Amino acid sequence: MLDKVARRADEFDVLHFHIDHLHYPLMRPHADRILTTLHGRLDLPDLLPFYSAFPESPLVSISNAQRRPMPPVNWLGTVLHGLPENVLPYQHAPSGDYFAFLGRISPEKGPEKAIEIAARAGVPLKMAAKIDAADQRYWDEVIAPMVAAHPNVEFIGEINEFQKADFLGNARALLFPICWPEPFGLVMIEAMACGTPVIAFAHGSVPEVIDHGVSGFVVNTLDEAIAAAKSVGTLERQAIRKRFEQRFTAERMARDYLAAYRRLPALRQAPQLDVLAISAGENAIRMPMPSVGREMSTVSAG
Repeated sequence: MLDKVARRADEFDVLHFHIDHLHYPLMRPHADRILTTLHGRLDLPDLLPFYSAFPESPLVSISNAQRRPMPPVNWLGTVLHGLPENVLPYQHAPSGDYFAFLGRISPEKGPEKAIEIAARAGVPLKMAAKIDAADQRYWDEVIAPMVAAHPNVEFIGEINEFQKADFLGNARALLFPICWPEPFGLVMIEAMACGTPVIAFAHGSVPEVIDHGVSGFVVNTLDEAIAAAKSVGTLERQAIRKRFEQRFTAERMARDYLAAYRRLPALRQAPQLDVLAISAGENAIRMPMPSVGREMSTVSAG
């Protein structure tokens, strides 16, 4: 894929990458037209010397918290994730009376905390989560015994995209008790799209995504999480959905990326442009935008 993009690079005004840093050495001649969105954690020891060697390449973060471990680099902006407005329908009156946990069974996601919060709040917990091979021992030795010991906990297993709407929309709240610097946490805005409040620990992007007291509660301790669990019914689901529509739609995300494209050195002096987005394959999607100039083409690799 990278070889194909490199051979066709002169056909495009913008080269937008979502593959961390694999493309950097190959694409250096096109640095004025490159944008890279970083999606992972940036506190790993081998990343600092790498990005120090490529300080000129424009980067986009998916939260401001994600940036903190990085050396001085060329941040072009932060673009929070977005979802299509109607991919997860708003649920005004949930039919379930349970807390939801959705994600991976791994220590950093805090499933043991979710079980304790639900148990101490006296609310059933449904856990829809996958178990990766690397976390099988953690499941076997820590989480599975806790599930067995708590009759109010139901482990559903992994669910697909079509099942998310019912699972999240009918929950009293989503529990997101992470203990690692989560770069974004897409499940939080998936819950918000359904009108479901989120109770989340204040790590990583959480304080940027959750408006405390509106779309959920941002907490620092288990006791705070349990208090929030008992107060979550005071939040208005319609206000949560509205906050999603204001902050986390795919349309807003696209506008933010268009603004970032226009800050690239190669495009700063260009007139207002239409966008022709072309995947690394041959399919093209035209995005109508108000235009007084020529068409801008982008290729996105990820």
